[in-house]
Amino acid sequence: MTAAPAHAETNQHYDLDPEVFGQFLDPLRKYSSALYASPEQPLAEAQESKLRYVANHLGLRGGERILDIGCGWGSLILFMAKEFGTRALGVSPAPRQHEYIARRAAELGVTDLISTQVGHFEVMDLPARSFDAISMLGSIVHMPDLDAVFAKAKGLLRKGGRLYVSESCFRSDAVHAAFDRKAGTDFVREDIFGWGDMRPLSELVAGAERAGFSIVAVDDLTAHYYRTIEAWIANVAAAADKLDAHEPGLAAKLSHYLEVANAGWGYTTKHYALVCGNHR
Repeated sequence: MTAAPAHAETNQHYDLDPEVFGQFLDPLRKYSSALYASPEQPLAEAQESKLRYVANHLGLRGGERILDIGCGWGSLILFMAKEFGTRALGVSPAPRQHEYIARRAAELGVTDLISTQVGHFEVMDLPARSFDAISMLGSIVHMPDLDAVFAKAKGLLRKGGRLYVSESCFRSDAVHAAFDRKAGTDFVREDIFGWGDMRPLSELVAGAERAGFSIVAVDDLTAHYYRTIEAWIANVAAAADKLDAHEPGLAAKLSHYLEVANAGWGYTTKHYALVCGNHR
């Protein structure tokens, strides 16, 4: 594998016009797996179900201080502030995401509960033991030093706090080695992400345990992510003209990326939710 930088730069994919994402994601602009309660459930409802699932795993009851690492377009921090009154900090290297989150927080009346920082979590100076819960939805894949990330997250959590990580993973170490440099993987890394490495679940669990976390739960969400991406592909097709108005050929590029992502579920890749407890 090509050596990663000290901390991975965010690809332009994450700093596109927010309206691009609004044209194929749900209204919350949540760019990670939904959680479907039934075959007929619409994407928007399934994404809200996923956020409630995350809140439940984090043990949120109201008023907690939470950190969302790789906050994207703010779906999680905005939802938790609105629904649970949490005080939320979102971290992301993409400036446009922060501008969008600030606008949405004002529209939702939660500006006093929301703050964000532009930059990389790995090098941020944050106060120890200052959070009740930390979430990482699809962000640890962009962080080269797994041990450092888990250790830092643990140091930021109060005793009894929880870390929620959801991530796409290679199915095993052997599959990781065999498929990591295939053409589809190169396309995702070089054309979509600045740097990313899908580790096997075993590496995430080992990294969390080395940092001193206790594993609370592991859930297989692979089928849910497949359905989520199918919905995104349909939305891209429906909005192709609008997407291509932003950048010629953007709809085809997004469709190709999403189809590659959906091709290997169960065979080469899986998607898991990992919940870790800070018991000391």
